Amino acid sequence: MPEIQSYTMNFGPQHPAAHGVLRLVLELDGETIHKADPHIGLLHRATEKLAESKPYNQSIGYMDRLDYVSMMCNEHGYVMAIEKLLGITPPKRAQYIRVMFDEITRIMNHLLWLGTHGLDIGAMTIFLYCFREREDLMDCYEAVSGTRMHATYYRPGGVYRDLPEQMPNYQASKFRTAKELERMNRARQGSMLDFITDFTERFPACIDDYETLLTDNRIWKQRTVNIGVVSPERALQLGFTGPMLRGSGVAWDLRKKQPYEVYDELDFDIPVGVNGDCYDRYLVRIEEMRQSTRIVRQCIDWLRANPGPVMLEDRKIAPPSRVEMKDDMESLIHHFKLFTEGYCVPAGEAYAAVEHPKGEFGVYLVSDGANKPYRLKIRAPGFVHLSALNEMVQGHMLADVVAVIGTQDIVFGEIDR
Repeated sequence: MPEIQSYTMNFGPQHPAAHGVLRLVLELDGETIHKADPHIGLLHRATEKLAESKPYNQSIGYMDRLDYVSMMCNEHGYVMAIEKLLGITPPKRAQYIRVMFDEITRIMNHLLWLGTHGLDIGAMTIFLYCFREREDLMDCYEAVSGTRMHATYYRPGGVYRDLPEQMPNYQASKFRTAKELERMNRARQGSMLDFITDFTERFPACIDDYETLLTDNRIWKQRTVNIGVVSPERALQLGFTGPMLRGSGVAWDLRKKQPYEVYDELDFDIPVGVNGDCYDRYLVRIEEMRQSTRIVRQCIDWLRANPGPVMLEDRKIAPPSRVEMKDDMESLIHHFKLFTEGYCVPAGEAYAAVEHPKGEFGVYLVSDGANKPYRLKIRAPGFVHLSALNEMVQGHMLADVVAVIGTQDIVFGEIDR
């Protein structure tokens, strides 16, 4: 038999399991991996540099486009950093709306992760199930912001507008029968809070369906158990956060350890893994979806009982209403100045971090007193996790690379920012 020399091969960037534009240079001995060298920069969009040339409020939309499956959580970190520098606190109702949408975003992120991770490893059905539920949550995004993905809904001082009293309905079409239309619109007859309540009532049964398909599935366990094991000490050394860190058994969650907004008023648990392998990280994320549903229910109950403003009344930060703008000259000037120049933020620096679905998403903002940031630095959780890929795949087979990339839940918008 001729001896097989170790050889180098490219994995990605056009590979469907490479999560966007990841290019891995793999050094293989047969099927076994000796070294994995991640190459990034194929998507680089210079978000941090662009933010330095725009007024603060015009960069909120750029944040959505970082991790483009956890849109509002990205905005949250940026908006909180601006609020720290301005020394303002949004109204209580706005804080509850933010927390509710953070958790809706977490569920959306985990649904996309579970669907694509399953697809990477060879499970087709789970992908279709996850996207079915995700569609309802995308409709919530659309109802509050007018767009299904890049919402730009959080603003310094609160949120863009209050929750709608009427959920948009599906329209009659030649492609669906009257009976089908009636079924699709059944949960959409009331307000948006009614629609989300209906979702939270039926979603736990959907999670049970996902678990029935995967949790005790022999093939799923063969592909994920003892793959990409990271010890708790090593996870901390590598800078892991979020489900990657909790999957290794470290109960670190900013929502509990450094509470922001109204998380300290809510009741929820932090799921923690034991073995630090792909399977444990899967279980952690599944349980996170259940806990997020709990948080959303608590937010709905509070929002129903407590009407009120969702934006500060400070005209230097928040625009006046359309009616005021059309009747009052001073309001018109405020509106014009706000959308052309923005607002000047006091000189200083601030770091704000949120418990993003993928880990700690932090925004470090430096202001020199002008109307645009002097410097903006984003701490993206995916970047840290990707840098540990080499360590996680060494000694595994080529097929396991896909499982490890999947378990890291990488999205390249935030890595190649």
